[in-house]
Amino acid sequence: MKRSYPRLRWVMIALVFWATVINYLDRQTLSVVAPVLMDRYHISNVAYSRIIFAFMLAYTIMNGVSGPLIDHLGTRIGYALTTAWWSASAMLHGLAIGPWSFGTCRFLLGMGEAGNWPAGVKVVAEWFPVEERALASGIFNSGSSIGAILAPPVVVWIVLKFGWRVAFGVVGGTGFIWLLVWLMVYHAPTAARPDQVPPSISLGELLRTRFVGSFTIAKIFLDPVWYFYIFWFPAYLKSARHFDLASIGKYAWIPFLAAGLGNLLGGWLAAALLRRNYSIAFSRKGSVTAFALLMVLTIPAVVVSDVRLSIALVSLAMLGYTGISANMLAMPADLFTKSVVGSIWGIASMGSGFGGMAFALLTGWLVDRYSYIPVFAVFGLIPLIAVFIIWVFLGPLIPPYKVECPTTLG
Repeated sequence: MKRSYPRLRWVMIALVFWATVINYLDRQTLSVVAPVLMDRYHISNVAYSRIIFAFMLAYTIMNGVSGPLIDHLGTRIGYALTTAWWSASAMLHGLAIGPWSFGTCRFLLGMGEAGNWPAGVKVVAEWFPVEERALASGIFNSGSSIGAILAPPVVVWIVLKFGWRVAFGVVGGTGFIWLLVWLMVYHAPTAARPDQVPPSISLGELLRTRFVGSFTIAKIFLDPVWYFYIFWFPAYLKSARHFDLASIGKYAWIPFLAAGLGNLLGGWLAAALLRRNYSIAFSRKGSVTAFALLMVLTIPAVVVSDVRLSIALVSLAMLGYTGISANMLAMPADLFTKSVVGSIWGIASMGSGFGGMAFALLTGWLVDRYSYIPVFAVFGLIPLIAVFIIWVFLGPLIPPYKVECPTTLG
């Protein structure tokens, strides 16, 4: 395949990258305009948390459905349908008139957006040889950070010029432009051949392993921190730091830039430890611990008087999250054969989603009854619970389950 498509494969992964950027632009539009909508429609923090819950519920359920569906329909049609679904759902937000209609739109959006990562992984598997897949996956996954960076200034500019309803229509419409290009360009490589044998470990066996259970529980306490920053940070800037919409557009993207750097630093630290002959377990777990300590900086971020220092501390905390994520992405492949890594991530992502739903409801309750101070304390401390689980329960990361499978490259 590498010889047959020396350049076209990079066009394909570029398409997936831009789909991921659009995915996060659609996801972040409501977060950016939430301060305006909460005032206009008298939406409490508890009601807003329920809107987020609706998205997370659909996203969690569809994590277990979208992968098999795309496998059945094929990459070209499966990716097209999931993108069309989430783009239409994003545009529907412009017709919403209150909490219930926003919640319905978010549920529909979550159903579609869950398909982006299974489809992206499938493109990588179809077009890239083994030695290039980590790079290709990193390229398309970085679209999430780029989308989160672009959302505040882009969405705020549209809202200030044309109104919030137009913002949902414009951002959602970009997905259909992407869709036209995708349908014209994408095709499965003719030289591609299956490069995996059926999994040697059944789903039931995976669920009974020490690693999968502990890994999933750790993500319940880790990933809600990311969801908090995605869905609540603009609202925090408005209500706690008294930012207007224009100021949110100027500054809310900064922590997501730091998050993008964290992906690189997380991989660099683990690689540096491995080069010094530390074990895989120590390199991964040690890196996770170092970056988790950065996430504790969320706690002072909410109490410092200087808003610039607050944003800087939040940025370091978000860098800590993505530094952890870079290492956790590698852990299943360290231990298991590649033929079951996707299944492990599906299980873990459902745990992540359930954690996101529970902590979203807790966030709204705490903000309405108290303030953002206990919320930031919670999200500064729960990563340490994840680290404790990883050190104590995850196991030594010695691969007793890893069975090397013969591969055939196109």
